[in-house]
Amino acid sequence: QGVLVPGLGTFAVVHEQINGTEEVYVVRRPVFQLDMDTSCLQEVVFPTVMMPGDIEIMPLDYWWLSQTNSLPPDVVRGCVEETILLYSFQLRDRQRPAFAFENIGILSCQDNVLCMQFYCSCIAGLESQDTWVALLLT
Repeated sequence: QGVLVPGLGTFAVVHEQINGTEEVYVVRRPVFQLDMDTSCLQEVVFPTVMMPGDIEIMPLDYWWLSQTNSLPPDVVRGCVEETILLYSFQLRDRQRPAFAFENIGILSCQDNVLCMQFYCSCIAGLESQDTWVALLLT
């Protein structure tokens, strides 16, 4: 399942098959597909991530988020929207702040390349059997 954060992108978990020298590994790893107005992001490149067609993409659940911090869902939605808007304005103005997602990773722009760097703990939490293979792929 994937989660769409409107104006920013989609987070999902993909299954990937890797052929090793002696065995085949199937690992689960996180991916992020940017969904921002890229025409305004001059000089910034970002890796193209292909999401498999069988992944169900769900909208961000503002009600669930509101339960984790005791704020009303409409306030949470407003905070998320304003934060994403601020981040996109900073990128357009050639500022390169890092955008941290708790327990997931950091969206950063280094040398004009915008990429999502997932925390090792996030990857290990998704893939318990072949953690090292998933870490190397991500």
